[in-house]
Amino acid sequence: MEKNKSVLERFLHAFCFEALAIGISAPLAAWLSGESMFDMGVVTIVIAIMALIWNMIYNTCFDRLARRFGWVKTVALRVMHAIGFEFGLLIMAIPFVAWWLDMGLIEALILDFGLVMFYLPYTYVYNLVYDRLRARYWGRLVVA
Repeated sequence: MEKNKSVLERFLHAFCFEALAIGISAPLAAWLSGESMFDMGVVTIVIAIMALIWNMIYNTCFDRLARRFGWVKTVALRVMHAIGFEFGLLIMAIPFVAWWLDMGLIEALILDFGLVMFYLPYTYVYNLVYDRLRARYWGRLVVA
């Protein structure tokens, strides 16, 4: 059984996730979409703030379910975890993207879908690396 995550650890996990993601996705999205770096920077930062809050809520609930049902973090479970997270975030982000970039909901969905194509593998890899580092370096203690 792994050590429970504190609120601070959950915050740091989510913050580091978003900071690294913004650094990669904003320039990439600006280049691919033709939108300005400023606008894509704002979009990715606002979505990151949404995601930071959503991450803490989603992962807390997911971890509780995993402990309750004894789920093992297999590749399939990690993929389902990433898809569930991104779908929830997509629902929250589309209206903002449409408003900020002055586009329709369909265009915002397409742009956001492009971001999801980056975030799905990124989420999987980030959490896999995080879990392995946590288990190796600071997650060894078990809370009874």
